[in-house]
Amino acid sequence: MDLILWRHAEAEIGAADFDRRLTAKGIRQAQRMGAWLDSRLPDKSRILASPAERAQQTARSINRKFKTIDELAPGASAAAVLAAAKWPDAREPVVIVGHQPTLGMVAAFLLGGEEAPWSIRKAAIWWLTNREREGSSSVAIRCVMAPEFL
Repeated sequence: MDLILWRHAEAEIGAADFDRRLTAKGIRQAQRMGAWLDSRLPDKSRILASPAERAQQTARSINRKFKTIDELAPGASAAAVLAAAKWPDAREPVVIVGHQPTLGMVAAFLLGGEEAPWSIRKAAIWWLTNREREGSSSVAIRCVMAPEFL
């Protein structure tokens, strides 16, 4: 299974947390990353997004249908993210559009075996894959990409 962790793009400050919208820079970041992802994701990928406005705006930039999952809201646990993604058993790639520190905790848990406050840059993706070999499972990094490199 492929799991793509996509942090929302740059958002304004000062508004109520759930209502924060993307800045002009954030809109550009989301559009660049959305186009890049859209050109690489299989058609049958699932996209799941936090209900927070900045995550919704980021998810819309990929120009595909997505599902809003309340359990992905700011402050979500790594376990909630993995449950929503159906890790590691989903048959299709899953994109999670969410927040820090949750996404960093998910990456740390999957790659290092325990939750830790790893940093994921705004609008960046971490593309992870679960591989089965000779009866054992391992997680590998397929790609880490930030919008400024596109």
